[in-house]
Amino acid sequence: MPGSVKGTNFKFEHFAHIAQLAERAKMDAMFFADANMVQPTDLIEKGDPVAARFPRAVGLEALSLLPALAAVTTRIGLIATGTTTYNEPYTIARRFATLDQISGGRGGWNLVTSQHENEAQNFGFDQHMEHDERYRRAHEFFDVVCGLWDGWDEDAVIEDKDSAVYFDVAKAHVLNHSGKYFKVRGPLNVPRSPQGGQLLRKPARQVSDAIWRHESRIAYFPPVRAWRKAGHLRAIFASAQWNTAASPKT
Repeated sequence: MPGSVKGTNFKFEHFAHIAQLAERAKMDAMFFADANMVQPTDLIEKGDPVAARFPRAVGLEALSLLPALAAVTTRIGLIATGTTTYNEPYTIARRFATLDQISGGRGGWNLVTSQHENEAQNFGFDQHMEHDERYRRAHEFFDVVCGLWDGWDEDAVIEDKDSAVYFDVAKAHVLNHSGKYFKVRGPLNVPRSPQGGQLLRKPARQVSDAIWRHESRIAYFPPVRAWRKAGHLRAIFASAQWNTAASPKT
């Protein structure tokens, strides 16, 4: 297309420029959707030239991109999609905790269950997991991730030179989770988040009572308040996309 810019999906310089512009404009956060597949795979396999019209067939993996963006920004929030369907809780907990450490508490997790069957076929399955089963698995996945994030108290790592003590054993916690879908011992090998917990986003269209119940451990207010105190946010996210846990019906 005349006037279009090449490489905007995979050149780091482009993403860095956009992130810095957004930060100067006092935007709250950048959000990166992500999926583990090429959308027109079926068309490519058939040799259909229509596949060539998909501009986002290739790009950068979001959780590798965001730490790099953290290094060239100072305030803007950095949010990436992490599917619960084709990941393991320990891996997701570790990667987002690392992002949060590198960014100084600016990381956020867009928690989703994958919806494209093409993704299933990239992870050894012929078909996508059934809808309700995906959400039951995601519920347990979320609980395990939160348990891993809570594995270290805020002041657990002391690094005392005189005694040669690196951390307080009483403030480190082994998870020992054993559920229907996951068996995870823990603890996580990344220290506690600077936020105390991750900012979480969920697409409203993917809400399911199987997960988003009042007794769930989802709690957005503490990290959002922390971001506001640190000058990262102009306001609490008030749109329908953000769960404020304001009432049992949320």
